[in-house]
Amino acid sequence: MLNLRWHSDTTSDNAEGGCRVSQTETFEFQAEAQQLLQLMIHSIYSNKDVFLRELVSNASDALDKLRLESLIDKELDADTGDLHIELIADREQRTLTIRDNGIGMTRDQVVELIGTIARSGTAEFVSRWQQAKHDGTAELIGRFGIGFYSSFMVADRVVLVTRRAGETEGTRWESAGADTYEISTVADAAPGTAVTLHLKPADEDNHLFDYTDPAVLRRIVKRYSDFIAWPIRTPAAEEGAAAETLNSMKALWSRPAAEIKPEEYTEFYRHVSHDWTDPLETIHLRTEGTLSFDALLFLPAHAPYDLFSRGARRGVQLYIKRVFIMDDCEALLPEYLRFVKGVVDSADLSLNVSREILQQDRQIQTIRRRLVKKVLGTLKDMLAKDPDKYAGFWREFGQAVKEGLLNDQDNQAAILDVVQFASTHDPARPTTLREYAERMKDGQTEIFYLVGEQRATLENSPHLEAFTANGVEVLLLHDPVDAMWVDMVTEYDGKPFSSASRGEVDLKTETADAPDAAEYTGLLGWLSTRLTEKVKEVRLSTRLTTSAACLVTDAFDASPSLERLYRAMGQDLPKVKRILELNPQHPLVEKLRAAHAERGDDDTLGETAEFLYAMAVLAEGGELDDPAGFTRRLADRLSRTI
Repeated sequence: MLNLRWHSDTTSDNAEGGCRVSQTETFEFQAEAQQLLQLMIHSIYSNKDVFLRELVSNASDALDKLRLESLIDKELDADTGDLHIELIADREQRTLTIRDNGIGMTRDQVVELIGTIARSGTAEFVSRWQQAKHDGTAELIGRFGIGFYSSFMVADRVVLVTRRAGETEGTRWESAGADTYEISTVADAAPGTAVTLHLKPADEDNHLFDYTDPAVLRRIVKRYSDFIAWPIRTPAAEEGAAAETLNSMKALWSRPAAEIKPEEYTEFYRHVSHDWTDPLETIHLRTEGTLSFDALLFLPAHAPYDLFSRGARRGVQLYIKRVFIMDDCEALLPEYLRFVKGVVDSADLSLNVSREILQQDRQIQTIRRRLVKKVLGTLKDMLAKDPDKYAGFWREFGQAVKEGLLNDQDNQAAILDVVQFASTHDPARPTTLREYAERMKDGQTEIFYLVGEQRATLENSPHLEAFTANGVEVLLLHDPVDAMWVDMVTEYDGKPFSSASRGEVDLKTETADAPDAAEYTGLLGWLSTRLTEKVKEVRLSTRLTTSAACLVTDAFDASPSLERLYRAMGQDLPKVKRILELNPQHPLVEKLRAAHAERGDDDTLGETAEFLYAMAVLAEGGELDDPAGFTRRLADRLSRTI
């Protein structure tokens, strides 16, 4: 993963950290990381000022964590009497240091968190960013957790010195943002973390300002970090004077919504989410009574790259009496709303909490119910008032929201009100269930759907033929989660869900030239015997108008999509036999009936039966058990017809 070279051991004084350095190791960045660094330095950020926001945000997190750790561990050797962030500029040396007296990092943490870029997502990020740049939406950086490296936009060299609370030695990290970085042990590092930037020359034409200028620092902090809960200070201009505090430190979520500007909400969202885009929607909630809490939640505009990764971070920040408790409080929101970012603060909870306690805490469960209701209500309002905006949300997060149909029975009806699906009504626009119900034909009592893995396959499925011929709309469900929830949700607004590929469907209008079903008794019996290893029954179809055959799932059997989904999750289900339905008005089926009546023991008829089954499998996007054998037999048959 990393190539390691050892320098000879050294011991030297280091002015930047005010500490003694020893045992330096030099590491090489991976090739992908080098590429990412170059993107970071030259291409990704359009506004270079944001480097300070990211470093201040990291420092604020470190202070939050130290205060929490000191509450949990009474024996922790840490001074929490004056937690703060310092911005120290040196115009002569052209350096800017961002220092905090927070939790700090161990050497191993430096290697893990700083030494490698986006440990699990470097290649993914490079690919996604290049695509986003091509699409004109290159705003991915915050979602990959690598904002620290924005320092190299404004600095030729970055030095980080840190000491973990309770540790006796510190760690020094240094890089010029090229091929390598160095890590060394320092004996006398101050507690917390100091990041020193050796700044590039100012170039205002390229929006590279003089970041040693107090006025510039004041402007950036006011714009991006005014709400940070810890004082952000700069040394006094004159000796003996008090340090200047640059931020107001007012918790945004505790202020009345009418007093907050949209840009303040935006900057706070970027702080808590590490996303660089604007939030799609802001939810500011204040409740009072037997349980009081403030919540400031955001719906992002774009899904993070790890939305469906098992180890992805989820949950909002929890504060109690303005004291930071934890970063990702999973107990506050269900997993299907894991994309929601923000803060919840309550004065009615105990500071002595843990993740395990929170899962069972009645007050937390009350807060959770109110938050879920508010988020789903916000989605419903957005859907009604701004369908285009909601369409963008659904493209990004629809799959996640539908997971709630599986595991949130209490809010199932509310979720059904905001879900959208592709349908046969309009290929270009998804539909809600409410819209589907309003378009139902006279006499129609069911909501029909078809489940599969690709929309194109569903649109061309033979199962839709009779529905299309009769003008009956069918929902096209092609997300993986669809195969699961349709077996758990029985109805919407009193209208049952019904699969277009399951059980018996009769939408065809009787016609005078319809064939006599009794004429097919012999063929159906023979095919059932011939294909007994593959199907449980062969019958005539009322759902086909143009195709010769299709496969149908029995009313209470698992669908093929659900079977494949469970197998993909490592659960080896027994294969379910399905029903083969034939279209008696198709020339192939009619000729096969006549041929079987004349020469039922002909080997070529058995081969035709196998072809008929294979055609039904392929038509719905399924996989043949022996595709090579099928193509060989098909080639032989075709060669005999030429």
